[in-house]
Amino acid sequence: MSKIAFIGLGIMGKPMSKNLIKAGHELVVFDIDKAALEELKQAGAEVAVSPRDAASKANTIITMLPNSPQVKTVVLGKDGVIEGAQKGSIVVDMSSIAPLVAREVSAALAQKGIRMLDAPVSGGQPKAIDGTLSIMVGGAQADFDEILPIFKAMGSSAVLTGTVGAGNVTKLANQIIVAINIAAVSEALVMATKAGVDPDLVYKAIRGGLAGSTVLDAKAPLMMDRKFNPGFRINLHIKDLGNVLETSHEIGVSLPLSAVVMEIMQALKADGMGDLDHGAMVQFYEKLAHVEVKR
Repeated sequence: MSKIAFIGLGIMGKPMSKNLIKAGHELVVFDIDKAALEELKQAGAEVAVSPRDAASKANTIITMLPNSPQVKTVVLGKDGVIEGAQKGSIVVDMSSIAPLVAREVSAALAQKGIRMLDAPVSGGQPKAIDGTLSIMVGGAQADFDEILPIFKAMGSSAVLTGTVGAGNVTKLANQIIVAINIAAVSEALVMATKAGVDPDLVYKAIRGGLAGSTVLDAKAPLMMDRKFNPGFRINLHIKDLGNVLETSHEIGVSLPLSAVVMEIMQALKADGMGDLDHGAMVQFYEKLAHVEVKR
């Protein structure tokens, strides 16, 4: 097993990096959070002092960061990955960022002879912990084949969807469908509740038909049990929908439903609910209808 540099030990990066160690990979890690670094050190990782330092010690560099600006800073900025990475090494950015930024970062790395894959994930913290993330990848086939064993230590599936940037386009498509689906589930269960029909029975009646979905099965029970602790925070979905709308505007695509759901999430954030699970979107509709969806 070759050494891997892993930069970004947040809610997703920390369990992902631990799964790489469990799979037998040697890790060198960096994060601005000293407690996270100490935790990974205890798990067997080597600690670097900067992204540049981490990149200089490995041929595969994985980044898992909040958004586009952080990726540009960590990879291309002062003491960044680009200053330490060796020619022929590969950067695998697993952050969820704007596709055009992924292409910009890839082009800058390519000038130094450094390869790149963009490989955002779906599944949230629970699947990061149990190593069953869905990984959406953009880049060259040969680079994907090289990194596939590493992906398998963190996810249950990894699919190459095109050239660099395609991974993040796929992730944005995923986030559109999830957000609008949660809004639809919320509307339906609030309507049923207001009409005096048990939302749990409605859920059970429709889940086997065309309205059934992974989102319905994941979120409807939590809505009815009033469990809104985050699997995926509203604030993070706002970030993703920001990238959705920015990208759609740049390429000339109108996404009216995505824009509406974005405004619903912004209203929830303004109400102090940004750190709740995105299933808390039901509370926006409950407030309008003066009902509460519960079993």
